Amino acid sequence: MSIDPETLRQIEELSHDDRPLLVLDVDDVILEFIRPFPRYLEQQGYRLTLGDFRLHGNVFHLESGAAAERDHVRELLAQFFDSQSTWQTITDGAAEAIETIARDAEVVLLTAMPHRHRDIRRKHLDELGLRYPLLTTEMAKGPAIRRLRGETERPVAFVDDMPHNLTSAREFVPDAHLFHLMADNTLRALLPAPSTGVIVVDNWREAQPRIAAALGL
Repeated sequence: MSIDPETLRQIEELSHDDRPLLVLDVDDVILEFIRPFPRYLEQQGYRLTLGDFRLHGNVFHLESGAAAERDHVRELLAQFFDSQSTWQTITDGAAEAIETIARDAEVVLLTAMPHRHRDIRRKHLDELGLRYPLLTTEMAKGPAIRRLRGETERPVAFVDDMPHNLTSAREFVPDAHLFHLMADNTLRALLPAPSTGVIVVDNWREAQPRIAAALGL
């Protein structure tokens, strides 16, 4: 599987860094998503009912009860990201934990979202004091993580809330240290169990020392 060309362009803009590498997902790892998104939907006349861990098929019109069409769910999600600064706050403990790790490691944020939202997210993260490099991708994350690591054997850790992203990282960076972290742990029951070797952490206070140890800090 190849790397997203726009993601590659963004990576090539980064300064060379040979320190241990920490790659972080954004939604529901650094920024709250699954808690504010239902409140946003209610303002638009919809409700979210999570019978499984997906949006399509789980968004319903408040008055008619009809399920929103896939294209309309995409439109609602795009509008949410356009107004994310109104809704998305920092996950508890994330800012302090990442700041501690960033003293001795390269930290890069890798978010799966349309590239057109990158500038809005960059502005919001800056306003929150999270001024780490931000990459967007519309393809699998594994190739981007491999490219970020470069030709060195430096340690790599990757944190995400979606098991398929962790699986992608394992495929392309087999020795990466993988961490499954969710802003809302009540949703774990809706997901398949993380694959062997993935470290499950309940919050950033637990994650920070384990990531630091994995990176040899």
